[in-house]
Amino acid sequence: MSKLIVKGRQRLEGVIPVQGAKNSALPILTAALISKGKSVIHNCPSLTDTQAAVSILEHLGCSVVQLGHTVIIDSTCADGCEIPDDLMREMRSSIVFLGAVVARCGRAELSFPGGCELGPRPIDLHLQALRQLGLTIEEEHGHLLCHTDSPLKGCEISLPIPSVGATENIMLAACTAEGRTEIHNAAREPEISDLADFLNGCGAHIHGAGESSIIIEGVKALHGAEHTVIPDRIAASTYLSAAAVTGSDITVTNIIPAHLRPVLPCFAEAGCGIEVSGRSIRLTSPKRLGRIKSVRTMFYPGFPTDSQPTTMAMAATARGTSVFVETIFESRFNHAAELIRMGAKIKVEGKVAVVEGVKSLSGAAVEAGDLRGGAALVVAALAAEGETVISGVHHIDRGYEKIESALSSIGADIERTEDAQEE
Repeated sequence: MSKLIVKGRQRLEGVIPVQGAKNSALPILTAALISKGKSVIHNCPSLTDTQAAVSILEHLGCSVVQLGHTVIIDSTCADGCEIPDDLMREMRSSIVFLGAVVARCGRAELSFPGGCELGPRPIDLHLQALRQLGLTIEEEHGHLLCHTDSPLKGCEISLPIPSVGATENIMLAACTAEGRTEIHNAAREPEISDLADFLNGCGAHIHGAGESSIIIEGVKALHGAEHTVIPDRIAASTYLSAAAVTGSDITVTNIIPAHLRPVLPCFAEAGCGIEVSGRSIRLTSPKRLGRIKSVRTMFYPGFPTDSQPTTMAMAATARGTSVFVETIFESRFNHAAELIRMGAKIKVEGKVAVVEGVKSLSGAAVEAGDLRGGAALVVAALAAEGETVISGVHHIDRGYEKIESALSSIGADIERTEDAQEE
């Protein structure tokens, strides 16, 4: 089992490029299943989650070739419609395969997804929407048995919340459905627009992606396409947090600055200097950050829930008290207990966490319980006195491509080790 060993209090300096977006790559890889023929996906990050998606595609009959950050998918012979439990459990976003498999085969059999434990992430919204398109879904012993006796038919779907996964599943299923589908209160995240761009390149007719209403005119079939995945805005905000908490000066490149607008005000409020130039952001941090008065997670274009843990790690050593309100996931404060092990002063009451900044954190043995919480522990460890040992690194590997190499390149003292006791 891997662990990260971090020796803190090192000033970071230099340039760090950002990987392709995990939350774009996964639905785009999935969409290649519908696009009959060969699709070429560039800037695809090398993550355990993307590898899980590749394994599912291969199980369904696709031919997949990986050349660095380019993935070539040939779905010509894909005829599978069943995804086994072990593959579904590898990542929570695997449910997005439901819309794609149904669009390809007219039926699907799969189990409920796995992944990080962040509290309930009901898939009811996905199932309800697909039923509106004409899919029959039966739930048996943790499995979903889905079929349609006639082609899916477009309709109006109003989501009670702008769920990213539900919006993606509807888009995938509706691309080749008969007629027109309208999604109201759709998710507006950049990753939704990226998926739409790929699907349109495959011959789909999708309009309004990135807005609250998306219009999909069904087509008879999709073909393969070539596409480059957008940069990962969450990884970018993580590296900015790492620089901020260590009093550093770094430049994050290969980004789309507009995607980071929801988080940049927090860095400015904490006292950081921010310079945006083209596809890069330079952040210069003071010796000690100031408090961030209030952070409330919201659906895009609000503050992203995925950036909340790393921003909390910043606030742990800031002057003054910061307040975090989590409105998306019930258990998104799981990392707080591990930060407290390092000397942070955090009080959690339901959806609210109050962080009283301390002068310094101390290295400790801590465990990542989920992807973004694990990244928060890395950020905190970079600022802590002494050595921090982080276990549960498999969670971090789901969303960060060799995080130790990326941070070492700008001066962090961080290395990965393997537990000798593991067989």
